[in-house]
Amino acid sequence: MSQSWPSAPQQPQQPHQPPQAPYGAPAPGGFPAPMAPPPARRGNAGLAVVLGVVTTLVAAGVYGAVLKAVDGASIGYAALAVGALIGAVLGKVGGRSAALPVVGAVLGLAGLYLGQVFGIALITADAAHATLTETVFSHFDVVHAVWKEYLGAIDVVFYLLAGAGGFQVAKKLGG
Repeated sequence: MSQSWPSAPQQPQQPHQPPQAPYGAPAPGGFPAPMAPPPARRGNAGLAVVLGVVTTLVAAGVYGAVLKAVDGASIGYAALAVGALIGAVLGKVGGRSAALPVVGAVLGLAGLYLGQVFGIALITADAAHATLTETVFSHFDVVHAVWKEYLGAIDVVFYLLAGAGGFQVAKKLGG
């Protein structure tokens, strides 16, 4: 008796395929293979700086109005918010740029200074029964002297918060 082994099922034979061209070589027909588009350029550092300066002035105005509303009492969260707002604008508009976090820190410090001076000018104009324009342009020496007198040890912390907020937020949002 002879024993036969069951035969394995036969696979259909694959049709012959032509060899493929190496990556980047012209495709059949003489046309080059499609390439991926170049990555989109993200951010505009120049526009970011311009908008950062505008944001600095707006944030300083708001901070000064808050200072007048609370009779000159500083608020740490407001100082941090000034820097963070400036950094957010720089990071979102400017994208990846090593300089923008540094610009954010500088503008954060400037925004806090301008906000304090503006707040003191508002308080001084109110106390002197003068217009804000007259107080700022004719008596800025008085405003600046009051600002110097107003500074305390806690203001160092507020300036650090504003600068750090501008730096960190611009760095995080810039990518």
